[in-house]
Amino acid sequence: MQLLSSRRWRAAAASAAALALVLTGCSSEDSFSYTPPAQVDGALPDDTVASMQAAVDNALVASGATGAIVGVWVPWSGSWVTAVGMQDRDGGGEVSTDMSFRIADVTRLMACDVLYALADEGTLELDANVADYVSGVADMREQGVTLLDLCNGTSGAGSSEPTTKSALLNTPDRIWAPLELAGYGLARPRVDPGTTFRDSDAGYLLLGLALERATGMTASELIAEYVTDPLELTATSLPGPAPAAPGDDPMKGHFLPAVEGGFTCAAPNDITTISSSSGFTDSGAVSTIDDLGRYIQAEARDALRGADAEPARFGSPLPAAEDGPSWYQATGGAYLVGSMVGQHGWVPGYATSAYSDPATGFTVAVVLNDSTAGSRFAQQLSWELAAIASKAPAASGQTAPEFGLPFTAEQYHQSITDAAITCVEPPAE
Repeated sequence: MQLLSSRRWRAAAASAAALALVLTGCSSEDSFSYTPPAQVDGALPDDTVASMQAAVDNALVASGATGAIVGVWVPWSGSWVTAVGMQDRDGGGEVSTDMSFRIADVTRLMACDVLYALADEGTLELDANVADYVSGVADMREQGVTLLDLCNGTSGAGSSEPTTKSALLNTPDRIWAPLELAGYGLARPRVDPGTTFRDSDAGYLLLGLALERATGMTASELIAEYVTDPLELTATSLPGPAPAAPGDDPMKGHFLPAVEGGFTCAAPNDITTISSSSGFTDSGAVSTIDDLGRYIQAEARDALRGADAEPARFGSPLPAAEDGPSWYQATGGAYLVGSMVGQHGWVPGYATSAYSDPATGFTVAVVLNDSTAGSRFAQQLSWELAAIASKAPAASGQTAPEFGLPFTAEQYHQSITDAAITCVEPPAE
């Protein structure tokens, strides 16, 4: 009964909130419906679309991807949801907007959603020590690492990716134990917990294990219970560990073989089918572009929690990079990019980025079907698109809000162009 009681409280609190985006109680005590912010029903202006199309085309060439799916929602002006390119270099059919894909590090936000929901209902405490829930991390007890540290990226743990990347790409059918994957990051030098943000996949893997231990439910069940079901994300899930494509109608995912001097762009490796255990609660979830846009729009406003829930999830960010701009911060499983809240990342075959402005509902989501360069091109493309679309004029009868971003489209267009991967011919046999 504790879970139902908590849900009733959250529904009542959200219904009372004077927000444009809320969760409201339905006829049954344990179900909710999600209402996104008002959105102009129409296309964005032609010149805005033309500029965004040029940005996507440039990113496809630079990244080595053959396809992209993009969603841009500008509440006061219109929307642009499109698919560009083909499934692979031999054709394989056109990419379409209803295809599913892996959402990479956006999964981290969902793990944190579950953490906060369990804390709000009293199942666990945010400041509980990680070692209370995960075996094999006794040093974290000594260091005082908390569950909230895992969500915020302040556990001090390193990343497993430098060690595991090759294995993930070359053994896609392997089913990984989360603690084994996390162990590679835990073996790296630490920093003092609570002081510095680190992009640590190991921390989010441990968080998933802790949530499972606290509830007796699987991470897949928890994400369904606390995230996808309440928000009616019917195409979004954390799949089981059996190797599979990301859905019944998947966007094919690739990576390019490395050779001396660059990559063999003409012969990408298809890695559409892989075990989600390679990402688990760090990067294992799958979705579609409409679901991803809907999710990140709600997430930016922390809509799954009560209106006055404490602590504020995104209230105390830290610099996301030591030498990064002051407007680039991180906390709560998210990056804060000016006023926008979101995530970006890569998994074998895909690079994904999604951001939304909580005040206006302005939202951008992107996926590229190649992971050769990691998350860089998807991240920067989403920011370039955001800079273009943020200037879209108001539709008839609408008023454009006071909204701006601390970077320009030209800045990231050039950065994407300059970082383009080098394609070379494979060595002769």
